[in-house]
Amino acid sequence: MPTSTRFAVAIHILSNIAMHPGQAVRSEDIARSVNTNPTVVRRILSTLADVGLTHAQMGQGGGNLLAKPANKITLLDIYQAVEEPQFFALHRSKPNPACYIGHNITPVLEEEFDRITKALEHSLAKTTLADIVKNVETCAGFPFVPKSHGDATKSL
Repeated sequence: MPTSTRFAVAIHILSNIAMHPGQAVRSEDIARSVNTNPTVVRRILSTLADVGLTHAQMGQGGGNLLAKPANKITLLDIYQAVEEPQFFALHRSKPNPACYIGHNITPVLEEEFDRITKALEHSLAKTTLADIVKNVETCAGFPFVPKSHGDATKSL
């Protein structure tokens, strides 16, 4: 049961920006790609800007740019920016302490969830936004060619 689509949408947004190096990308254009309302895109962009992954360029020709190179932005960075800190939640109500399972399940689950979370975070930290962009471009049928425009996205 997925908890949120913010992570996938944030990766989509950042990939769109990364694929237009040196160009400020408007939230309306990103929203068309994501197939959502520009307000949703602006809300996520605001969150991404708050953690230093994007910044806005104001004025005519304004839009959004990456705040650092795509090869320096990991999926873990993106996940931590837009999702709740815990991957897994425990029971909403405290289990029955009179039951031997209920009494002992919480510490067992906490340890297991901690182990799984560390493995997941390790994996997310290995993949960069540049890797995602490369895979999107390869999937689209053309090879990834880094572009250089003198901005923070030049070293995809």
